[in-house]
Amino acid sequence: MSRKSIYLILSVLTTLAVISSILFGAVEISLDVMLSAFSKLFHDADSMTLTERIFLEIRLPRAILTAIVGGSLAVGGVLMQGLFLNPIVEPGLVGTSSGAAFGAALYFTLGTTLNINAGEWTLPIAACMGGILATFLVFFLAENKRHRKTSTIALLLIGIAINALFLSGVGFLSYIARDPQARSITFWNLGTLSGANWHSVILVGLSCLICTGFGFRYAKQLNALMLGEQEAGNLGVNIKTLKIKVLLVNVILVSIATAFTGVIAFIGLVVPHLLRIIKGSDTRYLLTGSLLMGALILSIADILARLILAPAELPIGIVTTIVGVPVFIYILRKNEYYF
Repeated sequence: MSRKSIYLILSVLTTLAVISSILFGAVEISLDVMLSAFSKLFHDADSMTLTERIFLEIRLPRAILTAIVGGSLAVGGVLMQGLFLNPIVEPGLVGTSSGAAFGAALYFTLGTTLNINAGEWTLPIAACMGGILATFLVFFLAENKRHRKTSTIALLLIGIAINALFLSGVGFLSYIARDPQARSITFWNLGTLSGANWHSVILVGLSCLICTGFGFRYAKQLNALMLGEQEAGNLGVNIKTLKIKVLLVNVILVSIATAFTGVIAFIGLVVPHLLRIIKGSDTRYLLTGSLLMGALILSIADILARLILAPAELPIGIVTTIVGVPVFIYILRKNEYYF
């Protein structure tokens, strides 16, 4: 199967998944309602029904944000696995996700006490700053000051340690928080798309577009890196600069996505594996395929999260983990990565 055929199939499936995500939920929305809402939007917005407003103000931005976040996390997985030359690396391994979780927990616990308030942006800003801080700390501690270079293995190991540190910080804040705050921390750490709006769609969409563009810019260098750091250096790749740039792109991409949705596991880990099984390891192919497949898988997970316990909503991180764990184990056993 050619790459164009794969892209076409994924595009069609992703479009169907996004439309299904809009149609199904606690309130079912028909295609007639969607068309009616669009026709009234520019001519007679005041006459919209409640269902039409739910579609335009809640269901549509949520469906779009879900697709963008899924693509963002999958692209982050491609970049990090390519940089570390390791198929079990996920976007948050260098502290980005745990740092974002710590920033969010800090806001939930101390935001009111410290009178920190930036409106609807307060939580995303806190989470994004936490993700950036954790990733910077990993890179700073992993740098060899004597030789002025950063080892990939050091980044990996320091990342694991910083992840553990920030997650323990989240646990401590959950322990000292009052019950409503503790519940907010727990729910956010399990992932939620319930707060989607058009502002988050625009910001996460711009982040995804720009960072994926930079990912394509570094694709050839990441392909060369698959030959090994020494061989890539012989081909003219500045390894240290590449690591800094790719980590920076990843932290922006994942921090902004995580800031609006909480921690969503396994998308960035599983999607690149599935694409490699289908058609190889070219980074350019993986980036394009990951945008589409990440959007597809997270959209399906969002539908399940809303329907399994309807009208209640299951945290989407639970769904991605329940589905992602057996899929990932199957991939590992099939390809014998662990031997």
